[in-house]
Amino acid sequence: MDMNRLERISAFAWRIPASGAMRVPAVIFADAQLIEDMDDKVFEQIVNVATLPGIVEAAYAMPDAHWGYGFPIGGVAAFDPDEGGVVSAGGVGFDISCGVRTMLTGLSARDIEPMKAALADDLFAYVPAGVGSTGRIVLSEPEMDAMLNGGAAWAVAKGYGNAADLDSIEEGGRMAGAEPEQVSPRARKRQRKEMGTLGSGNHYLEVQEVIEIFDSEAARAFGLKIGDAVVSIHCGSRGLGHQIGTEFLRDMAVAAAESGIVLPDRELACAPIASPIGQRYLGAMRAAINCALANREIIGHITRQVFAGLIPGARLDLLFDVSHNTCKVEEHVIAGERRTVFIHRKGATRAFGPGHTDLPSSLHATGQPVLIGGSMGTASYVLTGTAQSESLAFSSACHGAGRRMSRHAALKHWKGHQVVDDLAKRGILIRSRSSRGVAEEAPGAYKDVGAVVDASHNAGLARKVARLEPLICIKG
Repeated sequence: MDMNRLERISAFAWRIPASGAMRVPAVIFADAQLIEDMDDKVFEQIVNVATLPGIVEAAYAMPDAHWGYGFPIGGVAAFDPDEGGVVSAGGVGFDISCGVRTMLTGLSARDIEPMKAALADDLFAYVPAGVGSTGRIVLSEPEMDAMLNGGAAWAVAKGYGNAADLDSIEEGGRMAGAEPEQVSPRARKRQRKEMGTLGSGNHYLEVQEVIEIFDSEAARAFGLKIGDAVVSIHCGSRGLGHQIGTEFLRDMAVAAAESGIVLPDRELACAPIASPIGQRYLGAMRAAINCALANREIIGHITRQVFAGLIPGARLDLLFDVSHNTCKVEEHVIAGERRTVFIHRKGATRAFGPGHTDLPSSLHATGQPVLIGGSMGTASYVLTGTAQSESLAFSSACHGAGRRMSRHAALKHWKGHQVVDDLAKRGILIRSRSSRGVAEEAPGAYKDVGAVVDASHNAGLARKVARLEPLICIKG
C-alpha cells in the first residue's frame, strides 16, 4: 500500500481523511511494515465503506486486513438506523459467525505426547471436515427451526455440550432476534446434515500448547499456564451461512438502487436497516449466528468424547467462544454521547474490556478473552479486551493473521504432502482429506500472526495474554 496516501496518527494507526463521497474518515491499525505489505485493494475497500449512508465516526481496518468481498476482511463499521444507516451482507461476510472456541484440557502437552498420534487419528475420524462434509446429525424441519432459534443452548438441551458452557459463549450461546422463517429452503437443505462439521478453507480443530505468557494475572484468571494443552476450534455456519450471504447480496443490490443508494462497488450491496429487506436479513443472519454457535458447541462435545476415550482425566472446560463475522446491535459512546448502533465486524473479533455489562461477572476484572487463530503450523494467541478499545474501534480487534497470498498462488508454491512432512518434522501432526487444501493453507500463505497481534496489542485494541503453538491440526 502506498503510505503517502495515509496520515500517521500514532505508531500503530493511520488515517485516510474524508474526501469525495466519503462521509467519515477511515482508520487502519497496523505498524509501518504491515501497512506497506497490505494490498492497495484494502485502501480502496475501506474508503468505499466510508461512503455508505449512516456510517458513524470512521471506517476501521484491523492489522490483518486484506482484500475481501465489498468490505475488506478485517473491516469494522458502525451504522445508525436513525441516520439512514444500512446493513450489508458483504460487511458480515459469507461465513456468518465464523469464530473461535478455546477449551482447557486440564492436561499438559507432556501428558498428551504418548497418545498424540492416536488423538489426531480419532479427532480426524469423528469430526467431519472438508468441502461438503456431513455429520451424524440430520435435522428435521422442526429441529432446524429449533436450532436456528436456540443456538448453543439448543445443542446443550439436545445433549451436545454442558450447560456451564453457555456463560462462556458470546450472547450466552443464543443470539436473540433470530427469524428462522427468513432462512430459505436452499440454505436449510445445505445445513441439514452439516451440524458438527468443520468445513474447509482455513477452518480447523487444533490441540495446542501454551508456550508463552504475557500477562500473568489475566492468564491465571483464564486458567492458562505454560505447558498446558488446550483445544481451539475455528469454524462457522457452514453452507447455511454462505447461502444466506449469497441470496441477500443479490437482493440487496436491487434494494440499494431502489433506496437511492449509490454504491462505489456492487459488492457493497446493502439496504437501510429499517427497510423490509434489511430486517429480513438481520433475522436470517441472527439465525445463522445461532447455527454457528450450535455447530461449535457440537464439535466441542465430540472433542470431549474423543479425549475421554483416550485420556479419562481430560476436562475440556470452555474458556470462551466468540465470532468474527457478524452485525450486532451495541451501545457505544460516540462523540460523548451513548448511542445504539449496528456494528459490522468482518474478519474482526469483538473485544469488550473490563467491566463491560455484556460480559459475565467472572470476566469483569479481566475483560473478554479475544481468541486469535493462527494459520496451520503457526501460533495462535489469547488476548483480552482493553478499557480503551471502545474509543478506538468499537471494542474490536484482529481475528487472525490475514492472507498475504491467494489460494491460487499458494498452490504454485507448495504441495500438500510437502507441508504435512515439514510440519511433522516440527512435531505438528496434520490430518486432512485434501492435499490441495493443505497447500492452499500453507503457513507461508499468511502474514506473520505475531506481527499482527503485536500491532493490535500496541494499538490498544486488545492486550496479549498467551501464545499457543499447534501440536495437532485437523483441517478441512
